[in-house]
Amino acid sequence: MTDTPLDLGPQTRIVARLAEGVTDARLAGGTPCPQYAVRHLLGHLLGLAVAFRDAGRKDFGVTTDTDPQETLPDVGPAWRAELPKALGELAEAWWDPAAWTGMTRAGGIDMPAEVTAAVALDELVIHGWDLARATGQPYTPDPAALESAHAFLLAAAEEDDRGGGIFGPVVPVPADAPLLDRTIGLSGRDPGWTRPA
Repeated sequence: MTDTPLDLGPQTRIVARLAEGVTDARLAGGTPCPQYAVRHLLGHLLGLAVAFRDAGRKDFGVTTDTDPQETLPDVGPAWRAELPKALGELAEAWWDPAAWTGMTRAGGIDMPAEVTAAVALDELVIHGWDLARATGQPYTPDPAALESAHAFLLAAAEEDDRGGGIFGPVVPVPADAPLLDRTIGLSGRDPGWTRPA
């Protein structure tokens, strides 16, 4: 690996381990994303891994041009092999210093490459928490990825005069709460969310 501003590898590996811990019985269960069951969340993670991999490679096409909200994501029968492979390729794409330069595209939106990488890390941190909570697994995100996600979401919330965030209205969290809880609150989620029994 060469010198780049951030290494996405530690967080992609954490998400891959969480996905590996998902049993088939949990696929239909609810998640902190009201519109997603666990299988949809896994499908979203697979789609974003491919999209942000291709954004890092600057390999534009359907994967980088499609709005992720257009359809409800889902997983196919081979997802247990496809998701860790795509997550590994995502990290690898951003190990190339060229990935961090100029403009790129994800979700049909053109952005500076460094912003795109911050969005990718934010998605991995927040949806990693979603997956862990939905499947009853412990979760400790990569510290550098968590710092990046917190800074990204805080800046987004401060720019929105309605108190909103990227994923929904900010949920107030005490200032002395752990950084993960504060980051989750900025994402519009309740850090106390637990899966229904």
